[in-house]
Amino acid sequence: MAEKRRKFDADFREGAVRIVRETGRPVAQVARELGINEGTLTTWMARDRQQRDGAAGDRLSESEREELTSGTTGRRQRGNSGVRS
Repeated sequence: MAEKRRKFDADFREGAVRIVRETGRPVAQVARELGINEGTLTTWMARDRQQRDGAAGDRLSESEREELTSGTTGRRQRGNSGVRS
């Protein structure tokens, strides 16, 4: 017989994420204390992180992303290996 999935309201999810974020306690410990699956809380944490990153505008621009993936940094462009003789 299949187990019925529990639904958690937004307040509960936000509260669980806040506990982990503000106390720094491990996700596994908080999940156990709240009686929820560790993977569920991990998913909520990831969603929260994505929302915070998107809201803060910390995403890289297309040109910044290209610069990082091209492997050329300012130091390499100038021909300075950073090694002193």
